[in-house]
Amino acid sequence: MTTWTSAFGRACGWLLDHIVHGLALTRISPNALTFIGLVINIAAAFLFGHANASNSDRMFLYAGMVIFGAGIFDMVDGRVARRNNQVTVFGSFFDSVIDRYSDVVLFFGLLVYYGRINRFRYVVLAAFVMVTSLMVSYTRARAEALIDQCKVGFLERPERIVLILIGALFNHWGAMAPVLWILAVLSTITVVHRITYTYSKTKHLAPIS
Repeated sequence: MTTWTSAFGRACGWLLDHIVHGLALTRISPNALTFIGLVINIAAAFLFGHANASNSDRMFLYAGMVIFGAGIFDMVDGRVARRNNQVTVFGSFFDSVIDRYSDVVLFFGLLVYYGRINRFRYVVLAAFVMVTSLMVSYTRARAEALIDQCKVGFLERPERIVLILIGALFNHWGAMAPVLWILAVLSTITVVHRITYTYSKTKHLAPIS
């Protein structure tokens, strides 16, 4: 039986496949698509940072729409690489590095916003979430240099982006503040989970000389 959710999923998949097909025909470099996504996220951060107490709802809504656009590039760069047989080791590395910059720049924009409206608590919170978002990625990368994989923990980058998007689009109802608290808690839990998981997998291994 077809439900509206499955139909919506197929429609999104069809649209995404056609976007990938169109981009693949242009022979554009997947690394260029990755970088374009960063530039778009910088634009979203600019909107966050230029919001104030009187226009924050509108600026956050614009930022949310821009983040959604950046997410499309984030979804298609790897697919375009595979479609055009342009998958490289450097491309994977570059994508990971640019993703970290994209994370940081969004939180930096929020940090500037809360500084502009004199909400010191949320300046600190945005800075904390910025650090923990990096640590989620770092703990996995460092662990996988020692063990096969470390994919434990809930809060990966897609979940972070979805939460930020929700906070931006629904900031009229004050959504961004609780979103930052959720990110702070879940990111910390994810980091601790990855540390304990890596400890359990490495405690019987010989030390690296």
